[in-house]
Amino acid sequence: MRFYKMKGYAMMKIGQTGWVEKERPACGPCDAICKPVALAPCTSDIHTVWSGAIGDRHEMILGHEAVGEVVEVGSEVKDFKPGDRVLIAAITPDWNSLEAQGGYAMHSGGMLSGWKFSNFKDGVFGEYFHVNDADGNLAHLPEGMDLAAACMLADMVPTGFHGVELADVQFGDNVVVIGIGPVGLMAVAAAAIRGAANIYAVGSRKNCVELAKEYGATHIINYRNGDIVDQILELNGGPVDKIIIAGGDVDTFDQAIRMLKPGGRIGNVNYLGSGDYLKIPRVEWGAGMGHKTIVGGLMPGGRLRSEKLARLITAGRIHPEKMITHVFHGWDGVKEALMLMKDKPADLIKPLVIFDK
Repeated sequence: MRFYKMKGYAMMKIGQTGWVEKERPACGPCDAICKPVALAPCTSDIHTVWSGAIGDRHEMILGHEAVGEVVEVGSEVKDFKPGDRVLIAAITPDWNSLEAQGGYAMHSGGMLSGWKFSNFKDGVFGEYFHVNDADGNLAHLPEGMDLAAACMLADMVPTGFHGVELADVQFGDNVVVIGIGPVGLMAVAAAAIRGAANIYAVGSRKNCVELAKEYGATHIINYRNGDIVDQILELNGGPVDKIIIAGGDVDTFDQAIRMLKPGGRIGNVNYLGSGDYLKIPRVEWGAGMGHKTIVGGLMPGGRLRSEKLARLITAGRIHPEKMITHVFHGWDGVKEALMLMKDKPADLIKPLVIFDK
């Protein structure tokens, strides 16, 4: 068998990135090999490289957010062929696993193991990348869909929406979204679609604040103006029904518990890149008996979810492309976009890299 070389932008070790040359991945009978049409770096890439959040990795190609073009499919793949443009969720479960059959496909093969790209296999920042179980994990790119919107369907949209699912937001609920980066912004949009009454969006960056309002936030809570718990309790006239944590750190759970009513739920989709323990206030948690539920979850992957979320875009219900603030073209843009995410200038929400034909 002949192996072809490819290049990719990789984590060389903790704190260091660079270009590598590797053999193009092999395609199994149920799999696909794709090349990126557009891609985006994520804050989790920053945690992985510069915080060592998942441990050391050597010459591992980064990235899990991309729109792709199929270049090869395995003999058992039925619904995709070379040349198809596809949506690829950041989480690519093994759909015949026991975990998938039990309802938690994102943990197929072990906790968080549905997260394969740039975790324990090379990610999408390469000239080619491998997608397992192609019929279950790819979705056709809807005709005419903007690449910026499509790329956000890999992670930002499904993760933000999953936070709202985990919190079980219902119509009329008063909801807090902590952190209004791209994931939090999508949580605001999802809470609005689900019929939340008051949506308190916690953040301070001007462009994120304006977009949060456009997506449905009724109140902006700026942590620079004082303790967010005090601000929200005063505005809401007491504790809220549901909270989505899309930013912060291990101490953020303390704030969330203190402003959640008994019977309320917290949905956490924030990647905790450091810290050993979560801080839970004993008294405000009802000495362990307050019926204040915390649920943290990795977003589900899969074709059906990608297709259903794509419908929200084509129907004009959500506009994730508005989060793209910086656009780069070609492979030289990959490093620039990643470093932009690392440095987080004031005007950044999300960068995008497009590969022109």
